[in-house]
Amino acid sequence: MYIKDGNVYTAAGVTSALDLSLAFVEEDNGAGLARSVARSLVTYLQRPGNQAQVSMYVQAPAPENSVVRKLVTHIAAHLDHDLGATALADRAGVSERHLTRLFLDHIGRPPARYVRETRAEAAARLLTSTALPLAAIARRCGFGSAETLRQAFVGQYGIPPSHYRNLT
Repeated sequence: MYIKDGNVYTAAGVTSALDLSLAFVEEDNGAGLARSVARSLVTYLQRPGNQAQVSMYVQAPAPENSVVRKLVTHIAAHLDHDLGATALADRAGVSERHLTRLFLDHIGRPPARYVRETRAEAAARLLTSTALPLAAIARRCGFGSAETLRQAFVGQYGIPPSHYRNLT
């Protein structure tokens, strides 16, 4: 999508230029401000430069803090596990309060919200790439039920998962 080669930057199109602009904001002012700008533009988080343009899902750049980076990797790989604040704090060897501070500082939102949004994004990918029933998608993504998935999905995307699947 965009390439940085020394002092030369190139972008493949309008959306890529927006991602490149967010990369500049992050480079100069940090990931927190870049995420805030992305949210105010009604854009998902900045896409990394090497992500295919056809993807509608955005992965945030890896957090600078090693504890948060390890937890983000763990969360993505274990969506169907217990990812509550207690479990994550225990895994990281920090208090729940410190975990929340770390996530707010480096991700821009508390751990529970990050987990819910990550699970909803994974569900969106499965909705568009499989014919799995909602209950199976809910289980794979760590939601307790199809109804819990529906509530989180509507909260994040503004439409129920069944409508989302039909639109894509």
